[in-house]
Amino acid sequence: QLQFVESGGGLVRPGGSLRLSCGADEFTFNYYTIGWFRQAPGKEREGVSCISDSGYRTNYGYFVKGRFTISRDNAKNTMYLQMNSLEPEDSGIYYCARRREGTGKLSLRAQDYEYWGQGTQVTVSA
Repeated sequence: QLQFVESGGGLVRPGGSLRLSCGADEFTFNYYTIGWFRQAPGKEREGVSCISDSGYRTNYGYFVKGRFTISRDNAKNTMYLQMNSLEPEDSGIYYCARRREGTGKLSLRAQDYEYWGQGTQVTVSA
């Protein structure tokens, strides 16, 4: 069964940067839109960004405001999220998942995704 593994989280000061990675040991990784989501304590899981199977199309949550960049390397079955100008409000557990077939190709709705990883913690604090 497909399983994603996230990494790259950590503690960073406001204004700092982190690069998250999402890997999958599964050859069909290349055929699907993959998304990044985050969840803070007491809040619902929200879509951060997603990238199409080819990598040519992307979508971002309204709160990203040009600070994050999503990318993927299909040869390595890996997706990345470069996060710059981090704010305390960006803190949470970051997950990656695969879009379900039959849903909007650049959807950022958590219910449109499956095969969630365990997540990686991002903490932005002075």
